[in-house]
Order: sequence, then C-alpha cells, then structure tokens
Amino acid sequence: MDGGERKNLWIIANWKSNETIQEALEWLSIVGPKVERRENLKVVVCPTFTAIEEVKKAVLVGNYPLMVGSQDLSPYDEGAFTGEEAAVILKQFVDLTILGHSERRQNFGETDEMVAEKVKQALDHQIIPLVCVQGKETPVPDGVKLIAYEPIFAIGTGNPDTPQNAEEVAEEFKKQHEDLEVLYGGS
Repeated sequence: MDGGERKNLWIIANWKSNETIQEALEWLSIVGPKVERRENLKVVVCPTFTAIEEVKKAVLVGNYPLMVGSQDLSPYDEGAFTGEEAAVILKQFVDLTILGHSERRQNFGETDEMVAEKVKQALDHQIIPLVCVQGKETPVPDGVKLIAYEPIFAIGTGNPDTPQNAEEVAEEFKKQHEDLEVLYGGS
C-alpha cells in the first residue's frame, strides 16, 4: 500500500453448481440492496453459467454494487468447442472469472498450462482472472494480479490454514509478482 492507497477488500461468492435462476434472483433482491458502496469493496457473485445473464441483468436493473463473475471460461477462442464458454462471449456478462480452482484441477484434470491459456483468454477480453493457487509451488501466469490461496488440506475439512502460514504464503507470492493481491479461499 503506497501513498495512502487503500487495500481492496474482495468478497467473492462462488456458487458452484447450486442455485436455480429463481433462487439466484431472490438472493440478489435481498442481498443486493444491502451491499455497502465503497470504492475499495469488491463484491463478486459467481453463479452457474445458466444464471449469469439473468444475474447480470438484475445487478444492472437494481443498480447493485456487485460484480458478476464466472466460475471458469474456455482456454479457446469462440468456435467448435462443445460445452465451452468463450471469453469473447462471456465478457458481455462478467467482470471476473475464477480459474484453476482445485475442484477443476482434481475433477477435470486441469493443468497449469490449461490455466495459463484461460488466463490469456480472460486478459485478451478484459476479464479479471482470479487464479486459484494450492501452494507456493503453483505457478501464477503472466498478467495475473489477483490470486486465491486455497490449500488442499483445508478445503472442505473445517480445518483452515493458520493465519500465520497463510500470510507467509501470500507474502511469498507477492515477492515474486508485482502488484499482486492475494485472497484466502481454503475452508
């Protein structure tokens, strides 16, 4: 933090494979008006792909201080890629995308190379890539300014990392990457 600059406070809600469109809109109608408007407060909701468009409309119509994000995006440009959501299409709805999440790595075999391709797509289309890192050894692709540390041992166990260790990991990443913001996302 330099020159009196205030650190961003990020709150990112990854809804995973939960919430119908109707449930998402009900949640927004309750929570949206309650979110405080502060320049350094970044509240992002990442609904299912099927709900993204309706969530974006509701945020705009309600004038809620929320950003909309996606839980992933394609490593490819638009084209014949069945089941993939291209960044060039998603950019009309989302400001941020979650990439390299531990569940995608574990359940879908995503590699660091695939995550780097997705980051490139996001950056090429002005979408903020939030890259999930599972430890100090996880590479951070070029151009990434926002990461979430999600230690594998803590996810879903109810046993989060210690604040001291999480801070040590965050500082290690910040030493290696200029202007990097580090969030904690492990349990």
